[in-house]
Amino acid sequence: MVAQTRGAGQSSPKKLKFHEKLVGKGLSTDALLKKLKVLHKELADMDQELVDTQSLSGVRKELVNKSILLHKDRGVKAYAACCLADLLRLYAPDAPYTQDELADIFAFFFRQLTTGLKGADSPYYSEYYHLLESLSTVKSVVLVCDLPKAEELMEDAFRSFFSLVKHEFAKKIELFMTDILIALIDECNTLPTEVLLVILDQFADKHNRPDDPPHRLAVSVCNTVADKLQQHVCQHLSNEITSNAKLEDYDKVQEAHDLIRELSRSCPSLLANVIPQLEAELATENVQIRLLATEVMGEIFSEKNGAEFARKHRSAWTAWLMRKQDKAQSVRLAFIEGCKGVLINLPEMRHDVEAALESKVLDPDEKVRAAVCKMFSQLDYETALHHVSLKLLKLLAGRGLDKKRSVRAEATNALAQLYSSAYPEIESNDPAACNHFSWIPQQLLHNATANMEVKAISEQAVAEYILPLPSPSNNKGDVDEAVWTDRLLFTTGLLDEPARNYLLSLSGIKSSHPTSFERYVDCCIKNNGGIIDEDEDKVVRQLNEIIKRLAGSFLDPVKASEDLHAFADMNESRLYKLLKSCMDPQTDLKTLVKSSSEFLKRIEQSSSTTVGTMSAFLRRASLRFVNQSSIPTLIRRVQTSTNDTARHAESWLTFISKHLPALYKLHIGELTKAIADERNPKLVEIALQALSATAVWDSKLAPTDKRTHERIMRFVLESNYRHAKFAARLLARSKDSISNCTEVVESIADSLPTADSELLAAHTAVLAQLALRSPEAFEVNSDVIIAFLLKKVLMNGNEASPDDMDTDSEWIENDDLSPLLRAKIFAIKTCQNRCLAHQDDESVGDIAKPVLKMLSTIIQCGGSFTADSNDDPKIKARLRLQAAVSSLRLATVEKLHEDIRQNFVPLALTIQDPCYQIRMVFLNKLISMLSKVQLPPSYNIIPFISIHDPEADVISKAKAYVLTAMRSMPTEQRLLRFEMVFFRLLHFLAHHPDFGTTDENLLDIARYIEFFMELVATADNIHLLFHLAVKTKTVRDADSHAYSENLYAIGDLAQQLIKNYAGKRSWSVQSYPGKVKLPGDIVRPLPNADAANQILQTMYLPDSSLAWLADHKARAADSRAKAKADRVEPAEKKAKRKAAPKTNGNVKRARTKGKRRKAEETEDEDEGDSSDDDEEDDADDAAVSDKENDEAEDEEEPAKEERLSRGARTRAKARIKQQVKKTTRSKPKSASSED
Repeated sequence: MVAQTRGAGQSSPKKLKFHEKLVGKGLSTDALLKKLKVLHKELADMDQELVDTQSLSGVRKELVNKSILLHKDRGVKAYAACCLADLLRLYAPDAPYTQDELADIFAFFFRQLTTGLKGADSPYYSEYYHLLESLSTVKSVVLVCDLPKAEELMEDAFRSFFSLVKHEFAKKIELFMTDILIALIDECNTLPTEVLLVILDQFADKHNRPDDPPHRLAVSVCNTVADKLQQHVCQHLSNEITSNAKLEDYDKVQEAHDLIRELSRSCPSLLANVIPQLEAELATENVQIRLLATEVMGEIFSEKNGAEFARKHRSAWTAWLMRKQDKAQSVRLAFIEGCKGVLINLPEMRHDVEAALESKVLDPDEKVRAAVCKMFSQLDYETALHHVSLKLLKLLAGRGLDKKRSVRAEATNALAQLYSSAYPEIESNDPAACNHFSWIPQQLLHNATANMEVKAISEQAVAEYILPLPSPSNNKGDVDEAVWTDRLLFTTGLLDEPARNYLLSLSGIKSSHPTSFERYVDCCIKNNGGIIDEDEDKVVRQLNEIIKRLAGSFLDPVKASEDLHAFADMNESRLYKLLKSCMDPQTDLKTLVKSSSEFLKRIEQSSSTTVGTMSAFLRRASLRFVNQSSIPTLIRRVQTSTNDTARHAESWLTFISKHLPALYKLHIGELTKAIADERNPKLVEIALQALSATAVWDSKLAPTDKRTHERIMRFVLESNYRHAKFAARLLARSKDSISNCTEVVESIADSLPTADSELLAAHTAVLAQLALRSPEAFEVNSDVIIAFLLKKVLMNGNEASPDDMDTDSEWIENDDLSPLLRAKIFAIKTCQNRCLAHQDDESVGDIAKPVLKMLSTIIQCGGSFTADSNDDPKIKARLRLQAAVSSLRLATVEKLHEDIRQNFVPLALTIQDPCYQIRMVFLNKLISMLSKVQLPPSYNIIPFISIHDPEADVISKAKAYVLTAMRSMPTEQRLLRFEMVFFRLLHFLAHHPDFGTTDENLLDIARYIEFFMELVATADNIHLLFHLAVKTKTVRDADSHAYSENLYAIGDLAQQLIKNYAGKRSWSVQSYPGKVKLPGDIVRPLPNADAANQILQTMYLPDSSLAWLADHKARAADSRAKAKADRVEPAEKKAKRKAAPKTNGNVKRARTKGKRRKAEETEDEDEGDSSDDDEEDDADDAAVSDKENDEAEDEEEPAKEERLSRGARTRAKARIKQQVKKTTRSKPKSASSED
């Protein structure tokens, strides 16, 4: 039935003028098209309110004729569609067609639009535009909703429009489509499922970007009719998830959650009913569902409207937060990933998230901890500053010491990246940035001292983020050297002293040249990829040895060794050239940046598997923190700055002067100019030190101009001892040095008797220099000078001052040294250096004999020249320290070995001095010289004597040296310098003043042996050590029978301890197959075989000790098992502090609080070793020792646990307290020991 039309009653209705036939035989397409154009124009101009619809009945019927709707001509159909749309407008709100006709009409409309509308340049674009506009504005399309084929037509409409909109039409066309689709959804009673799927497909299609027209169209429609769609969307998603979960088709479930994720970004209002469903999923037992829900909820809360969701759905927010405790690791990981977005986009909820992250930083699962740490590296500066608390960042720093490598790496890199992003603000002294991030470099460097693995990670982070190489500022590769250097100085200012020391050690400045890296490249060149013309065996052996040494410093020595061999096999000359350029101290910053970049790029192309190893190799081999390009900026900062920047520049220049003066080669002119600026004494001192160090390195670089020479001569004779000292060193390497130095020595010799204390200190500093560096000049007046120094300086004025209020302390820092005490120290150095200067002469023994006697007297008398003196304790402490260090220096002279051996025991016992600072400095000096193999092997027993030290850092340094040396030494050197000296250690213990055969004495003596075993013993050498212990009972002591019995008791004790130690590790102690030669300087053969047999068959330990040893073995095993069960992460371990034990008759005192750095800075004016180096600051030795500490930590840990967890330690402490109360026990005559 035809729908009812409107009746009359309107004023002046306008009738259709068009009366031509549109259907009929013989009507051509052109004629029909012409007629339709005319009809469309007239209908389009007609007003709906003023039209006589009766006049439209003719065309109304003809336009739905099959011949027109199915016409072949596109134009006919386009105009027909426009005419039909106009008729629907004019007849509105009633339709002049039956439902079937309307269905055909709308299907015709959608078909025309789909096939015809392609773009603004497509035929009949205006007509299609008119059609869309009519459907949009008139809303005649809503008639579809009442038709029997409504669902089919709606689906057709939605598919058509989403297909059409891809063509990038004008914005209005997109709006027309939006209006039409919205009208259809609004008017339909029930939304067809297929229509919903068509809409949702626009979000599910991964090819649709947010700015693509189909996606925009879907978003506009959904946001407008969200209320109508919410329930349908929820039902659909619920059905999809539930049904597919039952079928375990989790790919489909994933797709459903992906759809929710997309909807949350574009149409969050659609999810009002979905959120409760997701909340329910968070509590399901199905891990897959719980994981997906956690991921999606995290992203929903991370969106810009996430705060609104969290407020509206508080229970869902709480349920999501509880996923931090989910039993499934994957769910906790998903929760952490979601936290990142919440921190960035939901600041008002950050407190809830922070509380959750604090617990996850300590999650039992390493992957979860690593994920939390990695998340922080992905935060931008503003988010980290404003939305991450300092407490949480500190917890992150703690994970830098995590027991798992992945967590350590992520935590360290995250902290370093945060500092890098915040650096501009920190440099600008922004209070918030400084408080939040400025502590990071110090923390990373502290962490690096924990163990070797943390060290490797921290070093890389420091090099890449804290102090990175600059990026080129233009195409020419230029870099800003001043900015780069200032960043180093600024970052140095953020560090405490231990961290600064460690940074110095990382700089590569102190490496001796040629370095191991340079030797490796040279070996690679000689190896020539395996094609060797001569000395093939030697070349291959050298390459293998240097690779083994280098690989030992890497985290994975096996992988490093393979990579280093692979690099050598590549044999690319360009790579060798680039490496040499990077390692050359004369390379400037621009060349370093360019060469490093090209080297890594070529390595990536040639052998990508070696990139990690070779990157670390390059980083360690090159001067990445400071190089010769830094020198001008450092000098300017000393000149112009008055704050900490100048002080840090001074420390770097001083460090360079002492260890790599080659960096000054291109800057001699600037240094010469600097010493003329006498208004700045510190600058003059720094420049003099640099010039003197450079001249020592290469005398050709010493300044030769007359004015500079006059200044140097004046500085040498003035009372500023620092200026005088460095000027003397420079003078000794300058032109006409002998005549100039002779003039200086004669002048000083004449003025010594009348010099005041300040001038006396300066003169003795000069004499100490010239005695070593210009012995010809010194010997002119040596008798007069030495006599004066001994009688008037060293032996005079040692009494305590009545004005000294600090009577409890026996230590005085360098800055507080009186000029007279400083002169005394320089006097000892003068005697020492005179011996060193003549070390190659036959007369060295005669020169050194009185000096060695003096040093021995000072050591044995506690810093005085007589045992019953009443000298100032501070003077005594400094003198006995200098005497011990000078003895070590002289022990480097081979011709003096026998003379020094006679007093080896008291010298070695310096490591047990009552004063902490003396013990620390002595150990630093000892390690420095042992590391350079300057001392005889016997001196390697001294680090083991530190085991009873009350300070953990003394023991740690000793351990670190031993473990590092053991790892890096070739087998034959390890045998000579460590394994074989076990016999000397046992002999030393027999001469130790604390030796005794009571249980409490043996407990302390046993600890020395156990300490040695922990660090040196292996399954391969245990039989040798046992053999050496047995051998103690086949000889007699070279000094006396009393010491022989001590030695036999020590031998029995060592055998029992070795058996216990091997038994705990299931090692078999077999007979040693080889022969060993015992040191003839400390033992003698027994008179006959009968005596030897009797000694071997006699047990020199009391029976109570044997029982104690058996009990000791059982308790040690129990303690070890308990330690293993209770072991915690190294970061959370707190070392136990032992009470001060009695050693060599004295009670060792723990260091005063805050004095560690000061202890490491002692001997500031130490003259250096026999190789003519100058070591003025023991902080450098400390830096090296700290570095060795780090590398050894992993190997130390089991030993540490055993030591700290022994059940006997409690009883030992009780005995120690009793020992402290005892009077000083008498010492037996010291035994002699050879180097």
